[in-house]
Order: sequence, then structure tokens, then C-alpha cells
Amino acid sequence: MAENTAQKSGLLAGLDVFVGGPIQHAILENGFVGQLQDAITTAIGTVTDHGANVFSAHVVEKFGAETAAFTPEQVSVRDFRWMKKCDVFVPVLPVQEDGTLRRTDGTHVELGWATALGRPIVLITKQPFVDSASHLLKGLHRVGFVQHIDFDEFVEKPSLLIDAVLATTERQREAIGASLVA
Repeated sequence: MAENTAQKSGLLAGLDVFVGGPIQHAILENGFVGQLQDAITTAIGTVTDHGANVFSAHVVEKFGAETAAFTPEQVSVRDFRWMKKCDVFVPVLPVQEDGTLRRTDGTHVELGWATALGRPIVLITKQPFVDSASHLLKGLHRVGFVQHIDFDEFVEKPSLLIDAVLATTERQREAIGASLVA
């Protein structure tokens, strides 16, 4: 109870943040990709510590340990519902040791949903983009409200995420503060 009270007083109080990233292609024989799990856990902890409400398939599915318990239909409906409810989408797109972006079809679908629904996006990935990133990903900022955080800089300084979420949600927070939104 005290934890919930403390969360509501943070810089991100009242915001719903959808944190996404690879799941199916991050489940390896020896478990979930450690660097990615650490980054997503840090992102979730950072926004939660500042009062945000978080939607995360990684948490619900216990970083792949319970992914098989969900049907594709359940995941699609759940994640689309979260996208419609969230104030900002924060996908984490890691680069593999070979320098390519880790495959994540679902996150790219979610990026399309976010853009089409007008949700701000704070994209955590290596900057500048690696060559394997698609043209649509590289050019997404031309059709959506997208901020980028370099993956390595985020790992060193997670508070960059707070600054970026505040910047991308400024208009929503002003509208909420002025009681322009029900």
C-alpha cells in the first residue's frame, strides 16, 4: 500500500507506459537473453520507481518461462489493448553480438500500432541504427512522435528514460493537468 502511494507521487504518476521488446526470439536453450532481460527490467523499474503504471508482456510471461501458456490470440488482444490504453510505448531493441538487430516481429507490429494510434514512442536501441534495421524503423520518426535513446547510454544512465518519457508525453500531461481529458 505504501509502495503504491509512493509511486503515485513520482514524475510519471498517472502515466501508463507499455514496455516492449523481443520475447520469442530472445528465449534461448539456456534461458532468456541476459543483457535484454537486464535492460527491460531496468526500464520497467525506472518508470515504476517514478510512479508510472507499466504494461509488460515480459513480466506477465515471466521472461519467456510462461510464454507457452498464452495463445497467439490472447497475446494479440492483450497487447493491442495495452497499446490503446498506454500513454507512451517504450520498445527495447537490442543488437546481437554479430551486429544485427535481434528479431522481434511482435515489437515491430506494436511499433506500427503505436504510430497509427498516435502514441509517443521512446525507442531504446543502438544509435545510429545498425544496418540490419529496416528503412521503416529508421524513418519512423518522420510519421510518428519518436525519441531515441542509445542502448548503451541507457544501460549506463537509466534516468534518460524518464527525461524522454516526460518529453514525449508533455502534451498529454498538460491536457490531463488542465482537465481537458476525461
